[in-house]
Amino acid sequence: MSSSTKVPRNDAVTQIASKSLWIRRRSFQMVYEAQQGHPGGDFSAADILATLYFGVMRFDPRKPNDPGRDRFVMSKGHCSGAFYAALAAAGYFPEDELKTYMEPLSKLNGHPNRNYLPGVETNTGPLGHGLPVATGIAIAGQLDNADFRTFVLTGDGELQEGSNWECALTAAHRKLENLTLIVDRNRLQQGARTEDTATLDPLDEKWRAFGWHVEMVDGHDHAQLLDVLSAPAKGRGKPLCVIANTFKGKGVSFMHDNVSWHHGVPNKEQYEQAMAELV
Repeated sequence: MSSSTKVPRNDAVTQIASKSLWIRRRSFQMVYEAQQGHPGGDFSAADILATLYFGVMRFDPRKPNDPGRDRFVMSKGHCSGAFYAALAAAGYFPEDELKTYMEPLSKLNGHPNRNYLPGVETNTGPLGHGLPVATGIAIAGQLDNADFRTFVLTGDGELQEGSNWECALTAAHRKLENLTLIVDRNRLQQGARTEDTATLDPLDEKWRAFGWHVEMVDGHDHAQLLDVLSAPAKGRGKPLCVIANTFKGKGVSFMHDNVSWHHGVPNKEQYEQAMAELV
């Protein structure tokens, strides 16, 4: 199955919503059973991942190395629970394998490893590396005159890494219209709010100043995400930065916008409450 298969927009939005919920529920179950993980960021990214895999990207999980596939780089690799759930839902490996999350010798490490899992384009975890790799992939596509697109998802706190801004210059200079950066703008990072750590706002103006086309969306609105991410890239003449305004812990009342759930793990009562709310 390839998610490049065109379906009516309303049907696509409905499917994306269903997959987003499934990703939240399944990734939270993984964190609960492993007693490790980053569920707050999993939840802020779930709608973005579901939109990419079930409404936007061209890929075939039976041919994970197909040269014509769209590429996705999960730069915020600590949110591997949501990423693995999305890959399993997309058909890259059996859902049963999610039960091994974080176990010794599991292919589902705390951070994605390309050597273990199909669908993982590059190893990520150290923040600030995903956009440089994605920029290199996009340059290769440009040099080959290939028509695949490259998408990369970063956290907003991750943008405090200078390597991202070096790539911002390079990508704009090379007019990489085949490159899309999505910023999971939940305004929280480990232990603090981003604006209390190193001011990012006005983030949209910063990216425009670096020569990027910028769109700001509600990162939990599937229709908005679908429209902006599936818009034709050809002819834009510059890379695209989508600032997706989100909430860490979205979908669960006690986790919503709560910095302690950056890498918190639930007890039994919290797990049951969360699963009851995720419907």
